[in-house]
Amino acid sequence: MRTTMSFTWTSALNVTLLLLLVAAIVVACLTLPVDKILKDLLEWIDRNLGPWGPLALIAAYIPLTVLAVPASVLTLGGGYLYGLPIGFIADSIGATVGAVASFLLGRTIGKSLVVSRLKDYPQFRLVTIAIQRSGFKISILLRLAPFVPFNILNYLLSVTPVPLGEYTLASWLGMMPITLALVYVGTTFKDLSDVTRGWGEFSKTHLVRNAIFYSY
Repeated sequence: MRTTMSFTWTSALNVTLLLLLVAAIVVACLTLPVDKILKDLLEWIDRNLGPWGPLALIAAYIPLTVLAVPASVLTLGGGYLYGLPIGFIADSIGATVGAVASFLLGRTIGKSLVVSRLKDYPQFRLVTIAIQRSGFKISILLRLAPFVPFNILNYLLSVTPVPLGEYTLASWLGMMPITLALVYVGTTFKDLSDVTRGWGEFSKTHLVRNAIFYSY
C-alpha cells in the first residue's frame, strides 16, 4: 500500500511538473520573438563556430524537439548555411537525436501524462497493437504519413512496445524525405532572414495545438 501511494504521488508530481513546463514554454513562445532568437542563433553559429557549426546545429535540435517547438527553421537554416550534403547530414542527425530525447522522456518521467492523452487518439490504440508485431515498419510508416504531428508522435511512440533501436532507425529513415526537401529549400534562400519568414505564426499555431494535447 505504501509503495502504491508513493508511486501515485511520484506520478502526480511528474505530470504536474510537465504541465507547468509546457505552460511556461507556450507562454514564452507566444510572447518572446522565438523566430528572431533562432535567426540570431544561426547567425552566431555561422560567424563563430566555423567547422564546428554543424555539431552546434545538431545540439540545438534537442531542446526544441523535447519542448515541442517546431524545428523546421533549423532544417532550413542547415540548408542555407551548409548546403548539400553537409546540411542534410547535420539536420538528419539532429532531428533524430531530438526525437530520441523526446522518446526517452516520454518513456520515463512523462509516461503517465502521455498514456492519459492516448484517449484523444483512439486509432492509435490499434497502432500500438500493430507495433507489437512489426514495430519498425509501423514506426517508419507513421513518420512518412501525416498521421500524427512530429513532436506528438515522439511521445506517443514512447509508450508503445517499440524498442529504442527500432524507433531510432525508423525515425531517422522516415524523416529523411521531409528533411531533404527542407534542406534543399534552404539552399535556395538568398538571405538568412528568409529562413524565419512566416515561421512565427506557424510556430504559434503549432504550439497551441501541442499545448492542447498535453493539457487536456
